[in-house]
Amino acid sequence: MAGLKPGEVNLGTTIMAVQFDKGVIIGADSRTTTGSYIANRVTDKLTEVHDTIYCCRSGSAADTQAVADIVHYYLQMYSVQNGQPTVPLAASLFQELCYQNKDQLSAGIIVGGWDKENGGTVWNIPLGGSLHRQPFAIGGSGSTYIFGYCDSTYRDGMSKEQCMDFVKNSLALAMSRDGSSGGVIRMAVITEQGVERIFIPGNELPVHWEG
Repeated sequence: MAGLKPGEVNLGTTIMAVQFDKGVIIGADSRTTTGSYIANRVTDKLTEVHDTIYCCRSGSAADTQAVADIVHYYLQMYSVQNGQPTVPLAASLFQELCYQNKDQLSAGIIVGGWDKENGGTVWNIPLGGSLHRQPFAIGGSGSTYIFGYCDSTYRDGMSKEQCMDFVKNSLALAMSRDGSSGGVIRMAVITEQGVERIFIPGNELPVHWEG
């Protein structure tokens, strides 16, 4: 697996996506690091690849931006010829690019969105380029701190508000433990109606026990 090249910018990162009955909620922290130096404290790691299809990016900033740009291009071309693309199609494009180039890329990607055929779906593409459909997905360096919390908190059939709290609390917990995650929380609610972006500044993050 390719490591970061000298001087390459790393997203550090905690990313997350959760499916609910009417769509998907995605979220991420905003810290980008070069080693121990914070290169950007307000990064937007939620990237639109089509109208109601987004990806959350972790790993190398350059690699994930390049892959997202290529998928965005393919989906624009597809929509001209065939109409609205589906979320599984977008996820398959990401997976193909990540798997075929797995030795050159450092990219862990979560794809989430809404389409007419499938409703809201979440797809996880971890390092190595495998593809997994999941009711919720977490990724990035901060995710290792919150697997237990997420497994114990998630329930099938959660409402939009419950899912938003789930994402917000999970990200805040990871950001408090992981030195490579931090800054603000950016979230997006993706439904048939479109995309609603939500911003939670650092001074309004949920506070948990910190010892």
